[in-house]
Amino acid sequence: MAKAKGKAKATRSRKLLITGGTGFLGSEIVRQLLDAGEKNLKVMASSVPEWMLDRGVEACEGSVTSREDVARAVSDAEAVFHLAGKVSRDNSDAAAMNRIHLEGTRLLCEAASEAGASTVVLASSSGTIAVSAEEQVFDETFPSPVEVLSRWAYYSSKYYQERTALLNFDGEGRRLVILNPSLLLGPGDERLSSTKLILDFLGKKVPYCPSGGVNFVDVRDAAASFISALEKGRHQEKYLLGSENMLFSEFFGRLERLSGVRAPSLRVPKKWAFAGAAMIDSLYSNWGKASPVAPNEVDQAEHFWYFDSAKAKEELGFSPRDVQETLNDTIAYIKANFLGGGVF
Repeated sequence: MAKAKGKAKATRSRKLLITGGTGFLGSEIVRQLLDAGEKNLKVMASSVPEWMLDRGVEACEGSVTSREDVARAVSDAEAVFHLAGKVSRDNSDAAAMNRIHLEGTRLLCEAASEAGASTVVLASSSGTIAVSAEEQVFDETFPSPVEVLSRWAYYSSKYYQERTALLNFDGEGRRLVILNPSLLLGPGDERLSSTKLILDFLGKKVPYCPSGGVNFVDVRDAAASFISALEKGRHQEKYLLGSENMLFSEFFGRLERLSGVRAPSLRVPKKWAFAGAAMIDSLYSNWGKASPVAPNEVDQAEHFWYFDSAKAKEELGFSPRDVQETLNDTIAYIKANFLGGGVF
C-alpha cells in the first residue's frame, strides 16, 4: 500500500485568504488546510464550489485586478496564499496574463500591506529559474534565464510577477515567500490547466517525442509545502518544488507502461522541430483551422526544465512521493473524468 503523504499540520487559528483557491493547486491547499482543522479560510475566485461552502469556507467572489475586490478580500486576513493566475502557452494572451500576474499582484500586495497582513506566499513557476537549451540542473542560486523565458509570455509574466511582489510587499513585520513548482500533476485538475499534456498523450494527440527534458511534481506534495511555507518560509526566498528530472522519452515511456497507450515514436531533430511546427501552424492558420501543433509548446519541449529541490526539502520539509504514484493517479483521474473509465 502506498505511503500517505502530503497531509498538512494544523496551524494556529487565524484568517487565511487563498486567491485563486478554486484552481488545481488552490483547491488542494484548501482541502489540506480543512483536513488539518483550519476554520477561518476565505477563498477569492469568480465563484466558489459548493463543497468548500459546505465545509465552512468563506467565499469572496471577485477579481485580483479590481482594487475594491482585493481590498475587501484582504481586509481581515493575517496571511495570503496568492495563487490567482492565468495559464496559457499562447503568446497572444500576454496582455491578459500581465494584467492578472503583474497588476493583480501589485494591487494584492499593496492592499495586504495596508490591511496589516503579515505573510504572502506567492505561487510562481520553476520556469522563472530553471530552463535551458542545454541539459543543466539549476537551483535557487542561479540567476533567472531572462533571455530564454522572455520568449514565452506566461513565464515572462511570472518572472515579472515575482519582481512586483518583492517590490510591493516588504518592510518590518512582513514576509514574502515565493514557491516555484514545476509541472503540476496528480488527481483533481478539473480545468486541465496543468495536466492537459497527459490527456493529449492518452488521446494520442502528441505528434512526436521532443528532445528536451521535463520536471514535474505531485500537486498534493506541492500543496503541503505551500502550507509549510506559512511558518517555515524565509522572507524574499524562493523554493523550487519538483520530484524528478526526466527526458521526454523517459517520461512518455513511463506513461506508455502505465496506461497501455503507445508513446510517440517519431523523432525530429531539435533544429527542425520549432521551424516545422511554425510552418504547420501558419498553414492551418491560412486555412482558418486550428493547428495540430503549437509552436510555443514545441519550443518549450525542446528545452530542459531540470532543477534540484534540496532547499525546499531542507527548509520546508518538502517530501515528493514516488513518481509512479503521481503518474498512476493522474492517468486514472483523466481516464475517469475526461476519457471514460473503459476507453482503453
